[in-house]
Amino acid sequence: MGRPDQLSRGVQAARLAHGAADWLLDGMGADSGDASLYQGLAGVVLALHEAYQHFGDDRYRQAVTRGADALSAQVDGLEGCSLYFGLAGVAVALRALGRDAAADRALNRVRDRLDGQRWNEMFELFMGNAGIGLGALRAGDLDLAVTAVTPYLTTADRTPCGVNWAVRPSPARSHHIAHGTLGIVYALASVGAAAGREDMIEMALAGAADVAGRNEAGPDGFLVPHSDPPHRPDLIERYSYGWCNGPAGDAQVFRLLGRITGDEAWTALGERCWRTVRESGLPARIRPGFWDNNARCCGTAGVLALACDRIAERGDDFGFSNVLVDDLTARTTVDDKGVRWSNYEHRTTPGDLEPRAGWAMGNAGIIRELLRYARLSEGNAAGYAVPWPDHPAGL
Repeated sequence: MGRPDQLSRGVQAARLAHGAADWLLDGMGADSGDASLYQGLAGVVLALHEAYQHFGDDRYRQAVTRGADALSAQVDGLEGCSLYFGLAGVAVALRALGRDAAADRALNRVRDRLDGQRWNEMFELFMGNAGIGLGALRAGDLDLAVTAVTPYLTTADRTPCGVNWAVRPSPARSHHIAHGTLGIVYALASVGAAAGREDMIEMALAGAADVAGRNEAGPDGFLVPHSDPPHRPDLIERYSYGWCNGPAGDAQVFRLLGRITGDEAWTALGERCWRTVRESGLPARIRPGFWDNNARCCGTAGVLALACDRIAERGDDFGFSNVLVDDLTARTTVDDKGVRWSNYEHRTTPGDLEPRAGWAMGNAGIIRELLRYARLSEGNAAGYAVPWPDHPAGL
């Protein structure tokens, strides 16, 4: 059992997650017609499944059943194949919810749309091969996963410290997990380990070496720019700290590599990432545009995921995770409809954005992390009801 003060924090986090799940029940909370894992029904249904497993509330079970029915019915009409915006992510959700026939149909549609090497002009984790490979692996189709990541073996470009890949039509090479080298590294390493393919693991290590060689935070930290040459610098910050394009996500890749290789050097890089995250000033909004997001993709909930990993695996105390949860608590909207969060856009007036339902920018992603924090606060090191395709499962 946890300490009484930590237990009470966990109880409060669970209450927030319960209210946030209640808010999702209204029309399933998803954007109209969007089936995606990123911001649509697939991510929402998995969050409600997480809530049902935690609370045993039958309303959530019924909503999950309705959502799984709706996802199954949409498979034959979906055209996109990606993990976060298409069929691969839908297949992950359907497999997790026991809709095997629909998951198989989704994966077969993905397989049929391969042009021989790729599915679209993006060649990374969110929309391209790397994410499709991870989705296929999570959904139990190792052959498709290998097919998806094999093109990275012959398309890598040598760099001074390793390799990277052209991930979009523009010249910019992105470096992090969402759209860049480390997302490809994660896919190659995961699929390579599952398939016994040392060539894939070796290529993953070369990609990780390229990113490690770009560190600008000195020997004790880890901070790598978004992209080189800078991609859309008028809109995209040069440095970020969250899961998608910063050290909170980089550390997850290094966790995976350390586990696969047994090499403590990757664990040490993860430690340096964590030091940089903690010293960055987040979750305080210390300047316009800094840390305006509460959500999982590039906000506080994504950092909380790593904080909880470290509690479970490395015995960290709850100090920083409590700071993150306190910030999420302070930024909630609570009324008779339930609990939800708004993100902020400093370049518009008013800056508060409409609350979102989905995994990336809304309630679904926050619910998952609050419930895991609550379980850890009770002394229960269990992970998630459904592991995410690009998040290493807890030890």
